[in-house]
Order: sequence, then structure tokens, then C-alpha cells
Amino acid sequence: MAVRLSRRSYEYARRLIDNGAVVLDERDDWSEHRPSSRQENEFIAEHGFSEYQKWYLGISEEEDEDNKERYKFPYGDFHKVHRCGMLAAESRAGQYKYFDIEWAVAHLHGMLDALMSAK
Repeated sequence: MAVRLSRRSYEYARRLIDNGAVVLDERDDWSEHRPSSRQENEFIAEHGFSEYQKWYLGISEEEDEDNKERYKFPYGDFHKVHRCGMLAAESRAGQYKYFDIEWAVAHLHGMLDALMSAK
């Protein structure tokens, strides 16, 4: 499966971080903080796939645009960027050798860590 970085999502995540829309949580929190399938479906019903895709750093070109399976590497809860989501995405991108996504997530992770250091 070919997955590429969504530049649109990357830039959206950067803006959210710059604006302080972040949760500076721990690595293991993602299983509790990640949106459930029900929450994803509700978000899509209210906002559509155009907004949904902004919360996923990877795109699978093999899937249709109106299919949740197209969007990979979530990083937030549809309101804020979660550090735990970035850490999970960074690990998975490295594991599957999606280097463009791994680089982008590492940069975003660094931005979050800088915010943590400032506190």
C-alpha cells in the first residue's frame, strides 16, 4: 500500500500547534485520547471528508476520497493536536518506512516538545 504525506494536513497541524491548540500528553495516552469510530463518523457527518482528512498526516492513494481507510496517521481529536498521537504516528511511519511522513511528524513532535520545555 502506497501512503504519502498530506501536505495540507501537515500545514494544518503546524497552524494548530502555532496557535496553542495542543494537548501535551504522554505516549501511552493515545489509546484513550484517539477518537473512536463513532466520533469519527459523527465528525464526518457534521463536517465532511474535506475537514476529516486534515486530521490525518497520511493518504492512501489506493482508497476513494470518501472512505475512512484512505486517511492514515491520525494526530488529534478533531479539536487539538495530541503529543501522544504524534508519537504514535512517528513510530508507525518509521516502522513502515514512510520517510516523508516520519520526517514531518518528527518536525511536529519537535514543535510540541519545544512547547513543553517552555512551560
